[in-house]
Amino acid sequence: MEGIRTGKTYDIQGFSVHDGPGIRTTVFLKGCPLRCPWCHSPESQEFRTELNWMSIRCLGVKDCGMCLPVCPHGAVTEGSATRKPTGEETIYPSVDKSKCDECGACAKACKANALYMCGIDRTVDEVVDLVLRDKPFFDESGGGVTISGGECLWQPEFTLELLRRCKEKGIPTAVDTTGYVKWEIIEKVLPYTDLFLYDLKCMDSSLHRQVIGVPNELILENAERIAGAGGRLWVRIPVIPLLNDSAEHFAKYAFFLSGIKDSVDIVQLLPYHKMGVSKHDRLLRNEKIFVADVPPDSLLEARKAELEARGLRVRIH
Repeated sequence: MEGIRTGKTYDIQGFSVHDGPGIRTTVFLKGCPLRCPWCHSPESQEFRTELNWMSIRCLGVKDCGMCLPVCPHGAVTEGSATRKPTGEETIYPSVDKSKCDECGACAKACKANALYMCGIDRTVDEVVDLVLRDKPFFDESGGGVTISGGECLWQPEFTLELLRRCKEKGIPTAVDTTGYVKWEIIEKVLPYTDLFLYDLKCMDSSLHRQVIGVPNELILENAERIAGAGGRLWVRIPVIPLLNDSAEHFAKYAFFLSGIKDSVDIVQLLPYHKMGVSKHDRLLRNEKIFVADVPPDSLLEARKAELEARGLRVRIH
């Protein structure tokens, strides 16, 4: 029965121009098995709906405080005095995440939407209806729908059904994936996927496991199998200082990608940025996020040239 499958999304972004060719609608699903410490969308990592707090919206305890009395577990209390960027002193609420069960009571009470829940359960029908509104832009620009994450293939039934329904409506499709998923799942979505946006974060498996939490053998194997099955790839390499930005590391990228280059339309170099820092703070997590200097243009151009020397088409995002 169509439309019964439900997926947990955290955003649906129209007029997206970075997630495949043309103008696209990108559907972001929650949940990812990787833990990249530089992640620019940390709200995508957990599979559950999560409480977020945006300080810039918060009116403070004295001027509002509606969130404090509604928490059934006493997780929301007065915090310490803090100075706003304007210099004004205020007291913000403090959320003890060890007591919080993400019930959302405080978010419902927050009139300024400073506290809000990230993660919405949507049916395939609901998402298809939203995507179809943008079909004129797809038709005009050669765009389509991109299903992203998190790792969308860890919600496999929902992703498969959404891809199938989009293809039935004549909408080109793309899957943005880490590649860390069973081949059987990729094999099922292949007939309904025009393009894979494929992340290659690190070529050294032991380093990949140490930094990101999982090894990379399955990721590399799946890239080769997609190529062997006739799939098209846009390979995405996040250029991360101290991890994979050296000439030696890019020589490994060049060697691997030259073996599947007939299936690789573009290699995108995605320079590290700090957009994830503020999002991480909104999640009220205690662990630290990776922070480094943004790689200089000269380094990116050098790495681009090293891949182009192997006959690969490369774009700096």
